[in-house]
Amino acid sequence: MRLYDRFNTSNLRGDLLGGLTAAVVALPLALAFGNAALGPGGAIYGLYGAIVTGFIAAICGGTPAQVSGPTGPMSVTVAGVVSSLAAAGVARDLGAGEILPMVMAAVVVGGLLEMALGVLKLGRYITLVPYSVVSGFMSGIGFIILVLQIGPFLGIQTSGGVISSLSQLTLTNSVNGAAIGIGMMTLAVVFLTPARIRQWVPSPLLALLIVTPISILFFDQDAMARIGSIPEGGLQFRFPEWRYHIVEILKAGGVLALLGAIDSLLTSLVADNITQTEHDSNQELIGQGIANTASGLLGGLPGAGATMRTVINIKSGGKTPLSGMTHSAVLLLVLIGAGGLAEQIPTALLAGILIKVGLDIIDWGFLFKAHRLSAKTAALMYGVLLMTVFWDLIWGVLVGMFVANLLTVDSITQVQLEGIKKDNADGERLRHQSIDQVMILKLRGPLSFGAAKGISSRMGLIKNYKALILDLADVPRVGVTASLAIERIVHEAESHTQQCLIVSGTTKVVERLRRVGVTGDFIDSMDAAIEKAIKIVREPERGSD
Repeated sequence: MRLYDRFNTSNLRGDLLGGLTAAVVALPLALAFGNAALGPGGAIYGLYGAIVTGFIAAICGGTPAQVSGPTGPMSVTVAGVVSSLAAAGVARDLGAGEILPMVMAAVVVGGLLEMALGVLKLGRYITLVPYSVVSGFMSGIGFIILVLQIGPFLGIQTSGGVISSLSQLTLTNSVNGAAIGIGMMTLAVVFLTPARIRQWVPSPLLALLIVTPISILFFDQDAMARIGSIPEGGLQFRFPEWRYHIVEILKAGGVLALLGAIDSLLTSLVADNITQTEHDSNQELIGQGIANTASGLLGGLPGAGATMRTVINIKSGGKTPLSGMTHSAVLLLVLIGAGGLAEQIPTALLAGILIKVGLDIIDWGFLFKAHRLSAKTAALMYGVLLMTVFWDLIWGVLVGMFVANLLTVDSITQVQLEGIKKDNADGERLRHQSIDQVMILKLRGPLSFGAAKGISSRMGLIKNYKALILDLADVPRVGVTASLAIERIVHEAESHTQQCLIVSGTTKVVERLRRVGVTGDFIDSMDAAIEKAIKIVREPERGSD
């Protein structure tokens, strides 16, 4: 998109309304994600991240109507970064400022790596992920959010990942009744608000506006955990800490880059479907990378394209990057004008909002019908889900993609093997002329390394014939491994003093075969190949007369 188009004001009213509506939705979610990612005192960093990533990604990204900010997957990943750094021996006290600079260093690394993915033009490969893997991953994220919010909802301070949080819950019975009450009120608001009211005020914001005053009026200040004091200075440059635990920081940055890329580009596809436009994947990665780098330097959480905020923005009239910039500007005004009020928000309220978010992220529909579609698909989806929850986010996706690709290659190979057969139709033409010493091997479709097995298995049959015809007319592409298998079968035929006739496929196929050393006789049509094969077979007969 040209710079002029980015700041085109022809849709100004729609962009302002879309950005304002997206900001209303983003405010409670940004606070909740910040609290989930960094624990007590971390909510404000979620708001910082929403302001910075939303504004810069809108200017530099490749999806015009997309709204960026902290998301469930990114926040869960940051929580994992905090846990890994804590396990490496770093204090968890955010107030002491000992761990936050390292987390921000990981955010900066993630942004730089995400930019590199775009510069290397890898955007179109990021979304080539099977739905079963995406579904298992997103459902796993949803379950992680649910588990991590049980402690805050009950008024119990927990830390670490899923297993650590569950173990801490089982070791204590000191639940906080006031926190549970606030959490229950929050769930009632987010689940029971009538649709006609949600059209005007999103239920998370409504919960924030209703439950927070109740917690102030009817409960003591110390009755439950609250967001607490907001760091002085607001948005300002914060130098990341690079000196310690560099391996953990680099690993966390890589996870954030891959996850941010997947999260953003999947949201870009959703935006494309609604707007009937086409995003620029590589530019989107560059824009998101710049935004996350800046967010880390300004003390904000990393962000990605946020599906719910993007959809709401588009439905409210947003079409250009001005809508995403408006969303950030509104959040900045809220931070300046009402930042002090945020200190009183109970963490149990944010936990209630995130429980609703977690339930919405889980792909319930596919979760309950995957087994009816395919046992392999169901096993893959549930496997990714379990690995995501109990092992590692990115490894769950990578292992899932590896297994999914193996299954795909296997199914394609079976189709290719079915297409490798003796051609009965042309063979019948030869039999009518009493010619039964010509083998016709017909290959169909693109031939990958899986087809090499089928080609090689025919080698033992060659010695029973005087001529071999390889029909490649219906082969649009041949891989290196399959090319080598064809080269071996041609060499096998020639070693038995038999002639191999190759009916040419596309020019690319012929060039590939010649490059690997195939020396057979290339012929343009099957009719010409059959005529030549007949001459080859009959020549000895005429010579013996």
